[in-house]
Amino acid sequence: MTLKFYTGSGSPYAWRVHLALEHKALAYETELLSFSAGDTRKPEFLALNPRGRVPLIDDGGFVLYESTAIVEYLDEAYPGRGAPLFPGDALQRATVRRLVSEVAGDLAPVVEKLLDQAFLKPEERMPDAVAAAREAVREQFGFFVRAMRGPYLAGSLSAADYTLYPYAAFLFRVESTRMPEVRAAELLPPELIAWRERIEALPFFPVTYPPHWRKA
Repeated sequence: MTLKFYTGSGSPYAWRVHLALEHKALAYETELLSFSAGDTRKPEFLALNPRGRVPLIDDGGFVLYESTAIVEYLDEAYPGRGAPLFPGDALQRATVRRLVSEVAGDLAPVVEKLLDQAFLKPEERMPDAVAAAREAVREQFGFFVRAMRGPYLAGSLSAADYTLYPYAAFLFRVESTRMPEVRAAELLPPELIAWRERIEALPFFPVTYPPHWRKA
């Protein structure tokens, strides 16, 4: 039975799983849910995930939600498919897990504060809040560039890169569609600008690009 991947266009959590699925070269079917249509609140989806959010996978009847758990499951359940998402020895794998945790605990909250301002009407935005959020985001990206041990966050391409990348992408998306004053390129150090380009050059990357972004 083919693995089924439930996603929503533009969800950073679902995007990291989509990148992981492609990285592992797994066969899967995509169920694209609509946030605006309330698909994640419909009874049939809530029966799979009572928390009502994506991503979610159904792997032959084994249903799993929460992106971090899904990425780890894919790596452990399919060790012979694609390159490891948690490569190296125990020390390197622990570093990958630490970086994943730092993205969730330290970077994501400050990016979300900036996005909160972006999704307000221009006249409702608070310049001081935008400036403070930009500085916090810039500072957090600085932590990650100082942690880099090669072309990717943990040396070789890993789950850490797929966890961080969507947040960088969102900044450029918001700048181009909603709030030019984000000035995303100023928030990423040069090393992370080059890292972002490496992620986007991966042969499978276009498959994972959010569908509704393609239409803008």
